[in-house]
Amino acid sequence: MLTIESRKVSLLKGVTWRIIGTLDTIFLSWLFTGDVSKALKIGGIELVTKIFLYYLHERAWGLTKKGKKEIVTGSGIKVAEDKHTRSVMKGISWRIVGTIDTILIAFFVTGNYSSAFQIGFTEVFTKMILFYFHERLWLRLTRVR
Repeated sequence: MLTIESRKVSLLKGVTWRIIGTLDTIFLSWLFTGDVSKALKIGGIELVTKIFLYYLHERAWGLTKKGKKEIVTGSGIKVAEDKHTRSVMKGISWRIVGTIDTILIAFFVTGNYSSAFQIGFTEVFTKMILFYFHERLWLRLTRVR
């Protein structure tokens, strides 16, 4: 089975992930600040910065074969497909980038280091779980049979 790795897919993955990620960020920001206005502001800024950062992250991962396995299609063509470990590695690398972005934005909006770090570090857990399932869903959606 062949997986489609195009710029269009990278963009669509970025948009769908950002919807999920922004909702999670807004919820966590509200939880730790108690302020809906600040939570929406943090989520709104992130919406812009993270779509751009995620697109770059996807394109960078598209340049490497790390974590791919070679399979043979029914027609005898050899193709590379993502292993579960690749999805995990992508999740970890994205979470590092995303956490730094979240902490900076949350601090900019709240002026409070404590809230910024609480939001950012809680996201490490919520977003890695959400990202893994998002990545596996897109792998299924882009698989050519």
